[in-house]
Amino acid sequence: MALWIQAQQLQGDALHQMQSLYGQHFPIEVRHYLAQWLEAQLWDAIDLENQQDEFKAKRLLDGLIQELQRKAEHQMGEDGFLLKIKLGHYATQLKSSYDPCPLELVRCVKHILYTEQRLVKEASNASSPGSGPVDGTPQRYQQINQTFEELRVMTQDTENDLRKLQHSQEYFIIQYQESLRIQAQLSSLASIPPAERVQRESGLQSRKSTLEAWLTREANTLQKYRQELAEKHQRTLALLRKQQTVIVDDELIQWKRRQQLAGNGGPSEGGLDILQAWCEKLADMIWQNRQQIRRVEHLTQQLPIPGPTEELLTDLNATVTDIISALVTSTFIIEKQPPQVLKTQTKFSATVRLLVGGKLNVHMNPPQVKATIISEQQAKALLKNENTRNDSSGEILNNNCVMEYHQTTGTLSAHFRTMSLKRIKRSDRRGAESVTEEKFTVLFESQFSVGGNELVFHVKTLSLPVVVIVHGSQDNNATATVLWDNAFSETGRVPFVVPDKVLWPQLCEALNMKYKSEVQSDRGLSEDNLVFLAQKAFSSSSNNTEDYCNMTITWSQFNRESLPGRNFTFWQWFDGVIELMKKHLKSHWNDGAILGFLNKQQAQDMLMSKPNGTFLLRFSDSEIGGITIAWVAENPNKAGERMVWNLMPFTTKDFSIRSLADRISDLNHLLFLYPSQPKEEVFSRYCTPPNCMHSKTDLIDYHQ
Repeated sequence: MALWIQAQQLQGDALHQMQSLYGQHFPIEVRHYLAQWLEAQLWDAIDLENQQDEFKAKRLLDGLIQELQRKAEHQMGEDGFLLKIKLGHYATQLKSSYDPCPLELVRCVKHILYTEQRLVKEASNASSPGSGPVDGTPQRYQQINQTFEELRVMTQDTENDLRKLQHSQEYFIIQYQESLRIQAQLSSLASIPPAERVQRESGLQSRKSTLEAWLTREANTLQKYRQELAEKHQRTLALLRKQQTVIVDDELIQWKRRQQLAGNGGPSEGGLDILQAWCEKLADMIWQNRQQIRRVEHLTQQLPIPGPTEELLTDLNATVTDIISALVTSTFIIEKQPPQVLKTQTKFSATVRLLVGGKLNVHMNPPQVKATIISEQQAKALLKNENTRNDSSGEILNNNCVMEYHQTTGTLSAHFRTMSLKRIKRSDRRGAESVTEEKFTVLFESQFSVGGNELVFHVKTLSLPVVVIVHGSQDNNATATVLWDNAFSETGRVPFVVPDKVLWPQLCEALNMKYKSEVQSDRGLSEDNLVFLAQKAFSSSSNNTEDYCNMTITWSQFNRESLPGRNFTFWQWFDGVIELMKKHLKSHWNDGAILGFLNKQQAQDMLMSKPNGTFLLRFSDSEIGGITIAWVAENPNKAGERMVWNLMPFTTKDFSIRSLADRISDLNHLLFLYPSQPKEEVFSRYCTPPNCMHSKTDLIDYHQ
């Protein structure tokens, strides 16, 4: 309910925006009287793309109806009687509207709550400078909103000038008609007696001269008005183009970059509601100016006056068409990307959205979107506008989808739910490149018209690069290609150019992001962990972080060349660690029980200074996805001498049979987790209850 209390404090445009969220589809009274209940429900737990969640949505709808009916029943008194009727009516109305499609109710409420949160947050940031996000988001938003206000004033100003011009021109035409009538009267004087003719002719000539002088002056004035109006339109269009550059080339591109990094485990790219609101404002203002320019053209055709205005209007028309075309084509975007590692014969989904679709009424004749998979070379040719019609590199089933308009959120989108890549056609590979280094992309295309077929748009957008695999064993190497591309690609690149080498700290950032995301942990890779990884990647023995700051690592070192003395690459080893951690050891990593990134010598040096029975957990150097227990104990072959022992690595297969906690519990000679924690304190809560425990591990493989 706290959100609704804050939302009611909004003022000005923010209050108007909040009020506009409500209507017959969801009355504001329902929001008011069920505020606490609405804000307590887990709306975000429902996936709108998953039809299986429809049952959850139906339960929420039923709960909403019951709450409304209960609230209605408890109304008392004269005012309560009317409210009781109203709330009962809303219960019936909402049930009728959303019973056939309960997911639409969830979409509607999520949109309302998200927008209220945004408006409240923006209002809070505006009233308390410095309280917003560290990236200065409120300042950017404020600048964009100020520019929109400036554009609104400019557009209203040209609208007022246009009306004045129209009125002046209408009066001019009336006076011009009057001059023609006088001329006709003068021509007809020949048929009347001379004495009368001279008298009447003198009066008509005088009126004609006065009127012609006025018409000459007024024609110059009209031309001046037209010129000034065209120049004002030039300034408006220049500012519109500048604003569009900020929104489309900066904000939207940043959103796409966040979306790409989210593929590596970065934070969510965020919703598109703010961007859509901006793009719709742009579309609205561009269209208003376009209509104004068309009206000026019509006026000049009605009354041609020689001068530079016609050429100016031609330029203005071309400019405004170019601006609206750029806006429409750049706001046809992929809201939900297809999987970047794409396995053939496997269902996958994607969502495309036209951010200005609702504003331009594109949904009145819903366009169809087609998805095609194309190669890197075909993508390059496409962006160069070379003829690539009907070119594809494979066959996607269920690759056509009609864009749907969701009235509650004002979004126009196409949800591809059951696509499947039936086959893929690979290019000839060169050198050491493998199939898991070959990049494809899914091309989404559509065509539609706006303004009564005045403008026809053919829009297209490319997905992030995808790597096509035919077997799960290829997933590891394909993921490496995707990770490298997502982390190091640059905005506006030629598809899909990516640097062959990067600075080691850049790769560290990408590895840390991926690790935290996959293991679902706030505990990322420490500086010591990253030094260990650098030693592995560069076959180095230096423990100094600074030594690696300016070193570069190549793609080959990352995932083409095997590590010295091993049959796997650096990435294959690291990915094996991720798989082991996220499947079996996530809790232990979060507890800090696993040091992990240590070599055998480091483990030995650390343990030798500790009491017998002290142990630690480190990732195996010799086996992908293995973890070793190292502990210090007496040497049975030499009295008084101690040594460090290492168990043969445990893998996912081992932990599928018996957990790490149980295995540590089984080993009586393991007493303290490094540096000095009794093992029971750390692992006992993860152990299988005694009555369910298997027989203890009798045979343990270990080696020094």
